[in-house]
Amino acid sequence: MPELPEVEALAAYLRDRAVGHRVQRLEVSAISALKTYDPPPSTVAGKEIVGAGRHGKFLDVIFEGDLHLVVHLSRAGWLHYRDAFPSATPLKPGKGPIAVRVRLDDGSGFDLTEAGTQKRLAAYLVTDPALVPGVAKLGPDPLTSDQAAFAAAIKSRRGQIKGVLKDQAVLAGIGNAYSDEILHAAKLSPFAMSDKLTDAQMTTLYEATQTVLNDAVGRSVGQKAAELKGEKRSGMQVHARTGLPCPVCGDTVREVSFADSSLQYCPTCQTGGKPLADRRLSRLVR
Repeated sequence: MPELPEVEALAAYLRDRAVGHRVQRLEVSAISALKTYDPPPSTVAGKEIVGAGRHGKFLDVIFEGDLHLVVHLSRAGWLHYRDAFPSATPLKPGKGPIAVRVRLDDGSGFDLTEAGTQKRLAAYLVTDPALVPGVAKLGPDPLTSDQAAFAAAIKSRRGQIKGVLKDQAVLAGIGNAYSDEILHAAKLSPFAMSDKLTDAQMTTLYEATQTVLNDAVGRSVGQKAAELKGEKRSGMQVHARTGLPCPVCGDTVREVSFADSSLQYCPTCQTGGKPLADRRLSRLVR
């Protein structure tokens, strides 16, 4: 799933390529992907794209006249920018992986696509991003929060720190991959309890969050949209590296699997050398 750094990079890419162009038309192929009906997609025809940003993991394409196309790419969604489209024929509903297409005045544009059968990509055409339920519930952005605000957000939710970091109502934009990376950098067990963190551990966690996310944004921004997934994988220290040596200490990266996800960690760096039990109800190895 695209997380904060990748969504920030996609927004930067759109600011570079699409801002200043007018929309020829907005086409919706996957009817279920568009979660709003008023204003209709035809409203953006002829309007200039004036900006692009993000709200956590939500991408925000901004049109003149206070219109926003807010998109959550979910697990299998992505943005593909086209210098030219193969055909001017409008998309047929329900055909192929393309959910939404935005055609621009110079013949270029972008597709919002989703692979697989679980169609969860969500697009909202709204006059205010706060009208999107997921955006309205977001916690503070970790990259714009000072240490006090960050600590207050973490302490607002009692639970295993891995899950707390991923909770979008606590902090906006961190998902499964970067929570693994942040906890590795902070030398914290993913099962450490958020309300038991010492002041020193909270400081380390805050600094690790800033470092990991800013480094990832720095690597990602400026890359072409098609290159971002590879860039994300190449920068990982433990996430999706089960069985490989930890680049910090050389220990073998381990995994804990759950029903629909998994986490990766380094025992030496994070759990005092002790492996965590690989079952859904694993307890913290103290």
